Amino acid sequence: MASISAPLHETSSPAPLIALGLGAFGIGLTEFVIMGLLPQVANDLGTSLPTAGLLISGYALGVTFGGPLLAVLAARLPNRSVLLILMAIFTAGNILCATAPGFALVLLARIVTGFAHGTFFGTASVVAQAVVPPERKASAIALIFTGLTLATVIGLPFGTWLGQAFGWRATFWAVSAIGLLALAGIAVWVPRTDAGQPLSFGQLAGFLKPAPLRALAMTVAGYAGVFMVFTYIAPLLTEMAGIPESRVSLYLLLFGLGLVAGNIAGGRLADRFPAKAVPLVLAGLALGLLAIWGALVWTTALAMVLFGVLAFATVAPLQARMMARSPAGADRLGATLNISAFNLGNAIGAWIGGVVLSSGLGLAALLPLAALLPLVALTMALIPERA
Repeated sequence: MASISAPLHETSSPAPLIALGLGAFGIGLTEFVIMGLLPQVANDLGTSLPTAGLLISGYALGVTFGGPLLAVLAARLPNRSVLLILMAIFTAGNILCATAPGFALVLLARIVTGFAHGTFFGTASVVAQAVVPPERKASAIALIFTGLTLATVIGLPFGTWLGQAFGWRATFWAVSAIGLLALAGIAVWVPRTDAGQPLSFGQLAGFLKPAPLRALAMTVAGYAGVFMVFTYIAPLLTEMAGIPESRVSLYLLLFGLGLVAGNIAGGRLADRFPAKAVPLVLAGLALGLLAIWGALVWTTALAMVLFGVLAFATVAPLQARMMARSPAGADRLGATLNISAFNLGNAIGAWIGGVVLSSGLGLAALLPLAALLPLVALTMALIPERA
């Protein structure tokens, strides 16, 4: 097998999952915190705000295309070794961000750091499933992604405050320290495995079969609906719901709490109803976006919590589905490809949202139109799979 040739032993200790969750927290923080510090970064590096925005898109491109490439190149390495290498790349990339004298080096560091993102979550998903009993596999994936949700709830506001108080480079030094802690935790707590085998042409070609392609397409379509709305959440709150700009962060906190709850609920749902979880969460997301459309003005706080719950309830079921449909021995690459699919969905959703606004339909059109995207994914999920 390319991912785990010697099975990991199931354990009741949460330590391996905690170490992986800490790594996920650091990666989530470095992905999102730049958004709150972008004006500072642009000013310090002597560049325009739109140019500084390339630090966000460059990272996303690193995730989308670098993750699968690293997964293929690292196929022969044990999962633990891959995780250690990835956290070392992640930490080095953030140290370079903190010390780089100019924009070009910061951009390069962001792209390299993005390379580690997709492969880390892909490999961590494989390890998480291997160290728990079969009935807890999706919940184990959800626990890893809890680190990502906590990065949004806790890390993002703290990292933004730290950067504003002590300079944006201080935030990247803090993220680097988290990377070192995660590196130590993985070294101590994640069990060793034997080396894997290089991926064969047959395994790579297996991803072109209908089942894995459909699973990836469902992830792209489902999450495009989420980011079609989330990209423009600030103007939705201020212009449509009438929330004062000074209180937007409070409502984003409610959204983040919903992410944590939805992530855990999605993992448990996928464990209990593995065949029905994906259609259920996609249907819930589509209906929920319509409900939020009607509730946003009247019960904004509840709408934001509901949006967070539904947005991340999809993650563990979609990740588990893709891993189950990956060619034998290529589950690490399958999990990594699905992370790329999430990020591709993010980019597509943001672009479609921009098209909607540019067409003059207005903010109110975003939510009902966004609901169509998880409905597309739901349709794909309901089509019987060929043997």
